[in-house]
This record gives sequence, C-alpha cells and structure tokens, in this order.
Amino acid sequence: MNMSAPYPRLLADVGGTNVRFALIREAGAAITDERNLVCADYAGPLDAVRAYLTPLGVAPRAASIGIATAITGDAIRMTNNHWAFSRAELQAALQLDALAVINDFTALALSLPLLRDDELVKIGGGERNPDLPIALIGAGTGLGVSGLIPAHQPGDTPRWIPLQGEGGHVSFSPFDEKEDAVLRALRSEFGHVSAERLLSGPGVVNLYNALAQVSGAKAEALSAAEITSRGVQEAGSLCRETVDVFCAMLGTAAANLAVTLGSRGGLYIGGGIVPKLGDYFAQSPFRTRFEQKGRFSNYLAAVPSYVIVANNPALRGAGAALDGLR
Repeated sequence: MNMSAPYPRLLADVGGTNVRFALIREAGAAITDERNLVCADYAGPLDAVRAYLTPLGVAPRAASIGIATAITGDAIRMTNNHWAFSRAELQAALQLDALAVINDFTALALSLPLLRDDELVKIGGGERNPDLPIALIGAGTGLGVSGLIPAHQPGDTPRWIPLQGEGGHVSFSPFDEKEDAVLRALRSEFGHVSAERLLSGPGVVNLYNALAQVSGAKAEALSAAEITSRGVQEAGSLCRETVDVFCAMLGTAAANLAVTLGSRGGLYIGGGIVPKLGDYFAQSPFRTRFEQKGRFSNYLAAVPSYVIVANNPALRGAGAALDGLR
C-alpha cells in the first residue's frame, strides 16, 4: 500500500450485520466521527458511504475497508449479507486516490500491535513473545481468523505481515462424543459442517438446537443473544450447556490455529460474542480445552490468550493498512 496515501481518509469495518465508519481528517490526527449503520438498510457500500459522508460534508481522498468476506480480486461478494461490488467502480464513484479493501479480520489483526494493555483481558498462559507469530480468532455474525507473522529480527523495530484467509470455513473438528453427536445432527442439515456453523451468532442457535436434539430436551425459539445471556445466568439449563460447549469448541479451534501458526506471540479473541460473556468466559471450558492437545499440551499452556475489549479496533487496523503496514 502506498505509504503516502492522502487525507482525509475514510475507514470502514464491514461485518455481516453492521458497518462502522470513521474518518482520519489529517496526518497524525485521531480517528473521529465514528458511526454505525445497518448493512440491510443499504443496497451496497456506496449507498452506505454516501449516507455516512453527506451529513459531514467531507470528501475523502483515500479509504480503507475491512470487510467480512474473502478478497480474491476486483469483485467483492459478502458471505453473510447481500452486498456485492467492484473495488474499481467503488473507487471511481467516490473519486478516491487510494482504496484498500482487506478482510475484516486482517484489519483487526493489524490493530493488535496498537492495542493498550487495558484493552485486553488475559485468559491464562505465559507471557507473549513480541518476536513470534500472533494468532487471531473471533465469533460474531461469522467466524473470523487471521494472524500476524513477524517480518523483523528479534530486537528490531516490529514489522508484521498480516494473514488474509478464510479459516472460519475449515471443517468443524469435534473433540468428544457429545460433539460427535452435534456434528452428526448438523451434517444432516448442512452436509459440510464448517467451524463457522457452530462458532458464530447463527452457530450458537445451531448448537443450541443440536444439543436439544441430541439430549431430547425441548428447545425454545431463542436468538443467539438470548441463549448466551441466559446461559451465563442459568446454571443447569440448556442455554448454559450451549455456552459451555461453545466456549470449549472455540478452545479447540483456537488451539488448532495456535499450533498451525506457532503463535507463541499470543492468541487473541475478537468478534462480538466472547466479550459479551464478560467474566464468565474466564471460568468457562475455553482455556482448559485450549490446552488439551495431547503431546502439545505443554506447548499450548505457555501461549497466552487475550480477549479484545477495545472499542472498534478494526478501524485502527484499517487505518494502519493505509500506512503501509501490510
């Protein structure tokens, strides 16, 4: 990315449900004018951008968009909502000198070196090594996965290469007989069962219904937010079981990512679901499951894990992409 991308700069973090916009008005300025819009209210990103910019009277010269889908070329089509667009056409319509479009979790990964200690909650493990790979996973409307690979030598100024993949769509990996039964129940509905089918907002509902089917319990028509809220509060309930199994499954997925990347620099958890579990997450089965990796249990026990509790960190990462950090 051109390191001299001009100002003002438009930043966007596009998820399956919401898009958050912000501005950096001049070099060295803070991120301002944050505003959240609902994706379903707009035909595509151009309409949403115009709705955001018109009241501000600002014409950005550069933009960086983190978006929850695979980036494979000029044509962008989202996985979890109806937005589809051409990068070149969007840049032309907004009269931008520079436009970066990256995966939303790549943007979040770029924010990790910028986060303060008070924007993270540590959940177990040892100390992070600032010169080794970092892993990132997070459940929201979908399941995001990314990471940072060091491009510096130990002791040098840190420089990172972010990963831009679609790890949320790997095949779900069950850990025990209960999860085997959940997989069988969902396979009959979906065929291929990805990790995202369970570790996401819709996945919480899938998991709740599958656990009810497996145990013969009566399932209610509950949203993911209702299931997680009741699960934290109601011991012994199907909602509590759902939350605990969700956290355990997330531990398995996070451990798989950590050993794949060799992320002794830490495992970070983003997305909208886990931060809302609050203090309960620390006592959930997540960390125990994370470390249950047979011969590599000691390896993972040393890897620290952190819940990201910062406000809109992906916008910072999107800004970093325009500063040539990718």
